[in-house]
Amino acid sequence: MPTWTAFTKLATKAPAEALGEAMETLEPEPTGVGVFEIEDGSGTWEVGGYFTEAPDEVELALLAAAFGAQSFVVSEVPDTDWVDKVRRELTPVVAGRFFVYGSHDADKVPEGSEPLLIEAAMAFGTGHHGTTQGCLEALDRLAVEGLIGRNVADIGCGTAVLAMGAARIWPVEPDRPVLASDIDAVAVEVAEANVAANALSERVRCVEAAGFGHEDILSRAPFDLVFANILKQPLIDLAPDMAQHLAPGGYAILSGILTRQADEVVEVYARHGINQLRRDVIGDWVTLTLRSSAAV
Repeated sequence: MPTWTAFTKLATKAPAEALGEAMETLEPEPTGVGVFEIEDGSGTWEVGGYFTEAPDEVELALLAAAFGAQSFVVSEVPDTDWVDKVRRELTPVVAGRFFVYGSHDADKVPEGSEPLLIEAAMAFGTGHHGTTQGCLEALDRLAVEGLIGRNVADIGCGTAVLAMGAARIWPVEPDRPVLASDIDAVAVEVAEANVAANALSERVRCVEAAGFGHEDILSRAPFDLVFANILKQPLIDLAPDMAQHLAPGGYAILSGILTRQADEVVEVYARHGINQLRRDVIGDWVTLTLRSSAAV
């Protein structure tokens, strides 16, 4: 069955959020509405809706005018088996010792690699994006250099691929599993399913939390290593908590950062005593490896 999308842009946050709420009252009713800031440094916000019936373009035009938005762009999306399409198009990814693959490529796992199974249907970070690949490569490099992470957290975990990578290569005590958190309940369910599929349920614990805001995370701090593969502004907002919950001399691997945003993130973390060790670029994206000051 075909679906429709309707997207528009606004200059500021408040009217964008108000427009998003107003879209919920449309007939036909959208199956979902999203409001988010475009990560290009412009401060522009995008509002979008998804429909199983063609939206009323007159109503959309009236809403756009009422909230000072650009005209909606309405598109019909053809009926596609997206999972099958992704399976066909996503090939395995090699990131250091890690081999990220779907079950359809199980026969391609190289001997001696650390395999991480991520199904195409669970694509909150399959390893194919430069940010996830960069984080896995940074993890591999730290391990080669001698780091043994005994207390590790993955903040904003998505599929939990980074948490699973750490659990694969380092010893995990029964009472100290790698912690993987995400603010999105669906992402946590996806993470738990992936952890189970990789037979790591006893080594990775998934929790729903914003940042470090969960009792399991707070009770385990400070951490030897924290992953945060999210976006620039959430990373900047996370910096004070990162400084509080990262052990002296502990490492942070950050990504979800465009190349032009990296300096700002580095400067903010440096002000909190967490300094850049390395910067790696894959395409338009940067992965930062940072280390907290050795003394508190």
